[in-house]
Amino acid sequence: MTLDTFTRTLHDDAPPAGLPAPLEALWYEARGDWDRAHRLVQDDPSAEAARVHAYLHRKEGDAGNAAYWYRRAGQPRCTGSLDDEWRALVEALLAQP
Repeated sequence: MTLDTFTRTLHDDAPPAGLPAPLEALWYEARGDWDRAHRLVQDDPSAEAARVHAYLHRKEGDAGNAAYWYRRAGQPRCTGSLDDEWRALVEALLAQP
């Protein structure tokens, strides 16, 4: 799946089957369901989930909480636009085997 293909699914009623939780969270967040996105990554111990969790808190405007999750993910704080960060996250997650 490519970023364009993934983005086109945002018009569907449900995310594509078989997405890993961090990618599914980004799907729901893009459709405006921050709470559902947050629930999907909240208890996931993976670095990928921590990275998406950081993005979600940054989008929420909670910089302190976002900073914690960036550290948990082993990533520097993102300073680019939220749209650019979302796209980069989706592309990175789609590139994983």
